[in-house]
Amino acid sequence: MSNAIDGNAIVYCEGAFNTPNGKTAHGLVRFTRRYNVIAVIDSRYKGRDAGKVLDGREKDIPVCATLEEAVQLGQERGAPANNFVIGLAPDGGRLSLAARDDVKKALRLGLNVDSGLHDFLSEDKEIVQLAQQSGAAIRDVRKPPARENLHFFSGKIEQVASLKIALLGTDSAVGKRTTAWLLVQALEEAGYKAEMVGTGQTAWMQGARYGVIMDSLVNDFVSGEIEHVVWSAWKEAQPEVIVIEGQGSLMNPAYPGGFEILAGGRPDLVILQHAPARRDYDGFPGYPIHPLAKQIQVVELLSGKPVAAITINHEDLPNEQIPLVCDAIQKAVGLPAFDVLKFGAGELVEVLKPYLAK
Repeated sequence: MSNAIDGNAIVYCEGAFNTPNGKTAHGLVRFTRRYNVIAVIDSRYKGRDAGKVLDGREKDIPVCATLEEAVQLGQERGAPANNFVIGLAPDGGRLSLAARDDVKKALRLGLNVDSGLHDFLSEDKEIVQLAQQSGAAIRDVRKPPARENLHFFSGKIEQVASLKIALLGTDSAVGKRTTAWLLVQALEEAGYKAEMVGTGQTAWMQGARYGVIMDSLVNDFVSGEIEHVVWSAWKEAQPEVIVIEGQGSLMNPAYPGGFEILAGGRPDLVILQHAPARRDYDGFPGYPIHPLAKQIQVVELLSGKPVAAITINHEDLPNEQIPLVCDAIQKAVGLPAFDVLKFGAGELVEVLKPYLAK
């Protein structure tokens, strides 16, 4: 992309592309304002187009088997890589030994390394030494701010005049961030000024101007940081709409996210992302996902605000079944349901127009 902030990037996703643990790479293949993604690394899909693997749509982003292949590809295309971005999102955010070896290879080649994991590369002596030797930079996106720079909830969220929409989910790794971006883009296409507030490392990597990384913050400050970033987006950008990316889900046993977004971001309405074909919470067989109607009830009870629509993740659904599933959801819970990844967010914007007119 011509407006990339940080230049040409190789996205590392060995063994995880097209799985829930590759969701950071997925986000960067679909959309990023920060990098020009020139290749993805996952030997299982060598030679294929990353967009075709992910969504059935060509993105002109080849999948390579090794770092060396990806570097050579960039040189041949006249777009030499300068960034090695870790596109893995494993449970617990830990870096495997094999991935660590590939990080070291990248640094020896002089590539800057961006990581969104909980294992901070900038605190690994061997990796820091390699970076110093090659002149490469390391950015630990998930590293929290100094505590003296954190914000406690103050109530200033009540000043925000923008329509605030929280894009929450019924599970983790269910597509909340992707749907949030597609909604922002559709709102802009419809003539509204919209701003995305990211709440995880991938949104930062995609170039969100405003955001926090919730799961790296001390709990006392999570609500205040969400309030502050939403307030900052309103104060500085003056958007008509602010879309807040959700994290986890309210009742996921390992990632019970969303409470602080409802408390600190105080959205005016909620859109709930749902994967109809899932039976258990992501990564936890035997922990059945709570029924959609129950999840809607919980969101509305906690927030005092309406769930305006359901957006679906079509994983494991045949294409011909998607409209039928959306219709079934609407009949079951009385809310419109859309697959914005497959069909775009235009119809969702139409549902939101009465709220925008207030």
